[in-house]
Amino acid sequence: MIVIPDTFIKRMHELHGKQGVTWAEALPGLIADCASRFDFIPEAPFSDLSYNFVIRVKRSNGKPAVLKSSFRKDELSREVSVLRAYEGRGAIDVLDADDEWGVALLEGADPGTPLSSIEDDARATGLFCEVFRRLHLPAPTSSRYPSMREHFAAIERYRERFNDVNIAGPLPKNWVENAEECLSYLISTTSENLLLHGDLHHENILRHGEEQWAVIDPKGIMGDIHFDTIQYLLNYEDRGGDCEQVLRSRIAIIADRLDLDPHRIAMWGVARGVLEACWTIENGGTDWYRGIQITERFAKCLH
Repeated sequence: MIVIPDTFIKRMHELHGKQGVTWAEALPGLIADCASRFDFIPEAPFSDLSYNFVIRVKRSNGKPAVLKSSFRKDELSREVSVLRAYEGRGAIDVLDADDEWGVALLEGADPGTPLSSIEDDARATGLFCEVFRRLHLPAPTSSRYPSMREHFAAIERYRERFNDVNIAGPLPKNWVENAEECLSYLISTTSENLLLHGDLHHENILRHGEEQWAVIDPKGIMGDIHFDTIQYLLNYEDRGGDCEQVLRSRIAIIADRLDLDPHRIAMWGVARGVLEACWTIENGGTDWYRGIQITERFAKCLH
C-alpha cells in the first residue's frame, strides 16, 4: 500500500481545502485500482510533488511507466489530449487514461534527466530548439483549449478589481498599459493559431534514450508559436551570465534557429511578466515586483 506523504496532504489542503485532503487520503485505494486495471506494480512517488500525485510504476512487461493522478481532473484530461496530439512529435506517450478517475498512465522517460542538467546554456538552448521545432501543430477546432486571451485573463481581472473599488492598484500603471497594448497587438497579428505546450521549460524536457528528448506536462493553449518560448526564457535566467545578457543570448539563438521574430518574443515576455504579477496579487502574494522585473527585462530586448 502506497503511503501518501504528509507534506502532499498539507499541500492539497492549501490548494483545495477539505476536499483536497479527502482526495489525497483516498489515493492509496485509487492507485491499487489502477494497478489492477492497467497491470502495473506501484513503486515510489516522485519527491517533488506539488499539484498532482505522480508515482513510478513498473508494467508487467518490465518497462517503467508513470501514473499521474490529479484533483483537477479537467486539467489532466487536457494534458492527456495534448500529449496524444503530439504523438510522434517528441512528447511522452500516453499508455492509458481515465478522465473520470482523474488518472493517466504515461510512458516513463529513460533515463529521465531534465534539460536543466545541461549547464552550458547555449547548448541547452540549442537542444530546446530541436525539441521545439518538431512539436507544434495547427490548433484543433475543439474549444477545450484556452485561447491566448483567456490565458491572460488575470490582467483583465486585475483591471476590473481595482476599477470597481475605485482605488489605485499596486502595479505600475505604465507597465499594465504596455502589457495590454502588447497583448492586443500580438493577438490581432497572430497569423496562425497553433496548439502550444504552454509550459515548455527545462524541467519539462527529459532525456529519453541516448540522444533524444521528450516533453511532459503540457498545459494546452491555442495561440502564437512565439509565446511557447517564454517559459524556457524565464527559467535558470542567470545561468552563464547576468539575467539580461542570458535573455538576449537565448532570444538570439531561438530566433535564428527557429526562424522566429525576436521582437514578438520580447513583446510576449513583457505581457507575461505583468501576468505573473497579476497572478501573484490574485493569490494573495506581495512579491508582485518579480513579475514586473520580468517585464522590464524583456522590454530592454525590444530596443
